[in-house]
Amino acid sequence: MNKIVRQRAIVDRRALIGRLNDLAASDLSKVKRRSKVLEIFKEVLNAGRAEVRTRFDKHGDGTQTVRENCFLIDQLIRVIHDFAAAHEFPHSIRTAGEAMSLVAVGGYGRGELSPQSDIDLLFLTPYKRTPWHEQIVEYILYMLWDMGLKVGQSTRSADECVRLAKGDLTIRTALLEMRWIWGDQPLFKELKARYASDVISGSGEEFVESKLAERDSRHEQMGDTRYVLEPNVKEGKGGLRDLHTLYWLAKYLYRVADVAELAETGVISKDAWRRFAKAQGFLWTVRCHLHYLTGRAEDRLTFDVQPEIAQRMNYADRAGSRGVERFMKHFFLVAKDVGDLTRLFCALAEEQQKRKPKIRLGQLLFLKRANIAGFKLDGDRLTVVADDQFATEPVAMIRLFHTALEHGVDIHPKALDLLHRNLKRINAALRADPEANRLFMSILTSRKNPEVALRLMNESGVLGRFIPDFGRVVAQMQYDMYHVYTVDEHTVQAIGILHAIERGELVEEVPASSEVIHKIASRDALYMSVLLHDIAKGRNGDHSVLGADVALKLGPRFGLSDEETETVAWLVREHLTMSRIAFKRDIDDPKTIADFVAKVQSPERLRLLLCLTVADIRAVGPTVWNGWKGGLLRELFHRAQDMMLGGLAEAREYRVQAAHRTVTAELTKQGWTGSDIEAHLARGYPTYWTSFDTATHLRHARLVREAEATKAPLTVDSRVDAFRSVTEITVYTSDHPGLFSQIAGAMAVSGANIVDAKIVTMANGMALDTFWIQDSEGGPFNNPAKLAKLSAAVEQVLSGRMRLDRELAARKGKLPTRTAVFKVPPRVMTDNSASSNFTLIEVNGRDRPGLLYDLTAAMTQLGLQIASAHISTYGERVVDVFYVKDVFGLKVEHGRKLDQMRDTLLKALEDPASREAAQ
Repeated sequence: MNKIVRQRAIVDRRALIGRLNDLAASDLSKVKRRSKVLEIFKEVLNAGRAEVRTRFDKHGDGTQTVRENCFLIDQLIRVIHDFAAAHEFPHSIRTAGEAMSLVAVGGYGRGELSPQSDIDLLFLTPYKRTPWHEQIVEYILYMLWDMGLKVGQSTRSADECVRLAKGDLTIRTALLEMRWIWGDQPLFKELKARYASDVISGSGEEFVESKLAERDSRHEQMGDTRYVLEPNVKEGKGGLRDLHTLYWLAKYLYRVADVAELAETGVISKDAWRRFAKAQGFLWTVRCHLHYLTGRAEDRLTFDVQPEIAQRMNYADRAGSRGVERFMKHFFLVAKDVGDLTRLFCALAEEQQKRKPKIRLGQLLFLKRANIAGFKLDGDRLTVVADDQFATEPVAMIRLFHTALEHGVDIHPKALDLLHRNLKRINAALRADPEANRLFMSILTSRKNPEVALRLMNESGVLGRFIPDFGRVVAQMQYDMYHVYTVDEHTVQAIGILHAIERGELVEEVPASSEVIHKIASRDALYMSVLLHDIAKGRNGDHSVLGADVALKLGPRFGLSDEETETVAWLVREHLTMSRIAFKRDIDDPKTIADFVAKVQSPERLRLLLCLTVADIRAVGPTVWNGWKGGLLRELFHRAQDMMLGGLAEAREYRVQAAHRTVTAELTKQGWTGSDIEAHLARGYPTYWTSFDTATHLRHARLVREAEATKAPLTVDSRVDAFRSVTEITVYTSDHPGLFSQIAGAMAVSGANIVDAKIVTMANGMALDTFWIQDSEGGPFNNPAKLAKLSAAVEQVLSGRMRLDRELAARKGKLPTRTAVFKVPPRVMTDNSASSNFTLIEVNGRDRPGLLYDLTAAMTQLGLQIASAHISTYGERVVDVFYVKDVFGLKVEHGRKLDQMRDTLLKALEDPASREAAQ
């Protein structure tokens, strides 16, 4: 335990006792005296905390701070106990049955106390509690509670502690860390001896299994990954609790006071101990900053505190990366180190208990072999044949992962620890070794799941050393709400998703890519492009362009042909193109498809790009992909394929005629007359018939027919599309300027998020507008009551009975504090080259309720007609693209008008709350 310097600056126990003795000697009543005593203790506590905080602000060492906090509380508890025993409940002669020991348990027992942590106390008695025990315990507890401390407590005998520890894992773990604070020492020593002989002895295997199961359950609840946007410093994977688990296992199995003793006895390497201490110190420091910054026992590194803690820990901005990103990268690297230590300790625990490994039947024949590709088996896990194997044969460091993947066995943690110690041997010579590169390509393109091997290669540090460019993005995070994982974790997950697509595991969710992936000529190029698509993130420049340069360099090294290398470079450079076109452009516009085809050029590249795009998006985060995005990508793929194979114009005319034939046949079956069918077909322009599928055409036909028959001024229809995770809202009413804006406002009032919109004007002057909406969680807006409210809101807005400005103003709240830290610079761009008939307006800004209404209302005021809107949200950032014409039905090309559009829309992008505050 670290020595605490200048202890009396934190709490001068002698001076405190003197003040209390003076007070006890006064003639104050007992009630008034207690009040004065409490004031003194509060004063000393606050002064001690301020001193500890001042020291922390100066040296920034969490390891020292948690010890100093613990020391402060220890001294206060001792003085409170002595004052109560001497002055409040004095006993001239205390019997043996009235002995008591004050014991710290849990984290407090370890001697670690973060600024806002709970204090866990055990009041240990010889057997049954006496009235004097109860008086002392009550006095101590109420004094601590009245001082504002959070205290967890129990009063038990040694017999009770042993009995409860045998049946309750939490109590057993808390007692494992017991530490004497004050009182009767023989009583405490008796409990320690009883705990060792009656609880620990013979229960090592049970304890190990229970703690590891507890850890796995905790990881699952926290998302089972250490790479999350807002990690939990204590409970998350790779956090303090994982280190605590290692400490518990070490103490339970080896009877050591701390992990350092394991290194001294040679159970673990000194390097492993140094990594343990370094990781623990970093996590303690972060946790102390969290507690001081928030003023509460907060363990989540939320968005709003990350920049401040980064600044306090001296992480400055650098070219290509912000200080907060550098801080979080360090955090994730520490979490990864904790994972390495966890694997090592688990192996030690298993060896200590001589547990028999669980062997799968399919491995029995394999396990009979003494030598497997130059390695041996320890239980059912692969390990080295000699401690110097990696030193004498560096290529074995790559072959180890290849062998484990191909034979479906785990790698022994001791082999991984040996890898870590030999990482420096992964040098230029090994990177140039043809056999090492062949083995790596075999891993990357394996028919087994390459994600398993690549993740382990990454976590062990091998992948970043073998491919230094990849090493630069290990633990690289992006400070936004869209990217859930670090770049390296996202990449490894994307490769796993690509493998799942190839195996046919995602046919229902991604049918197009599941089909075309088997038509691809170069698997190697596809898998390599997924590995490299984000490899240049965090550098100063466009990561797609810079990544393509990396691909050109690495392709030949991994044995790719010139053609394959060029293909990989193109895929990396264009890996965002397909999603950008699908989500931000009108794919019903022939020029959109023509421009996309001109860039892609070949069906093979189109297939490759689709598979890469799907894997990339699905690996961004668990809620980013939905069926709606999949549908847009599929449609873009098929239309581009049509143009490549036969020309889009011919394909479009064919599709219009095919739609007419199909709709005619279906409506005839439903009893429509020929004249009614002809009238309905005449209502739709060619674009309408190519924009929707047959089922939608038939729904529209029934809706329009009923509306025309009843002369209804407004018809609103809804349909839940579970596959695409959206609710489709169709509005049929008279077209007029500002209609889109009014409907968008009504939906904002109803709490719906518009993810896309299709605006159609029929030949009869009626609008048949379709909106695809979701709820705030990214699911379909399917609550019946909310849908009814939405329909009523649309009707009230269009009839003029609802004032949208008032309704939206009442609903617009401030951004949540946790996410308000994100700043998105507003940006408005216009483009007259992307479409033959429309001006494109792309709007980027901070998402907020009612934003789409504000934007479209501004466009209406500018006299613009909105033909289609494409709404994309990336975490806190919204990217909306509108196809517009002026009042004369022409593109907007006058410079002054374009400037006016930009200025007006930039003003609409401002948050009304910020605007009001500025005024």
